[in-house]
Amino acid sequence: MSLPIRCAPLLFVVLLHGCAILNPTPPAMGEPEAQVIGRLGQPTHVYQDGNGKLLEYKTGPFGQRTYMARIGSDGRLASYEQVLTNEKFASIKVGEAGKNDVLHAIGAPSGTSYLSLSDLEVWTYPYKESGVWNSLMHVHFDRNGIVQRMMSGPDPRFDPDRRFPFGLR
Repeated sequence: MSLPIRCAPLLFVVLLHGCAILNPTPPAMGEPEAQVIGRLGQPTHVYQDGNGKLLEYKTGPFGQRTYMARIGSDGRLASYEQVLTNEKFASIKVGEAGKNDVLHAIGAPSGTSYLSLSDLEVWTYPYKESGVWNSLMHVHFDRNGIVQRMMSGPDPRFDPDRRFPFGLR
């Protein structure tokens, strides 16, 4: 039996273990906060949400997934969802939503920048558009911290032709 064939089962186990780390078993609704943290680890950010809180977990390859665990006022898990989705981005109201609204909806950005000509701060989120395309969502804020526009485009880190000389590399 050749070496590659003998190593195939080991490679399969290693790959499965890597997938389990990137996609931990989701917590069950109603679990206490301490149990959620025990299962998922320390959150990347914690946000106050009324009498409860949001635990943010940035994960996945290239930060394309962020999970939010909503802990209710009773200290138990009320919801758990992946928030870097078309639907969540669409829930952000241009001209109304502020920075805290964005943080509570989709979490902290992977990068920030400033457009001096238009005087806008930009938060950037890598994600899989429609679960398929490697994309970046750019959320633009004015000086008052209100969303003025949102723009999605291809993620240049995945451009095989290197046509986009800018971006997160």
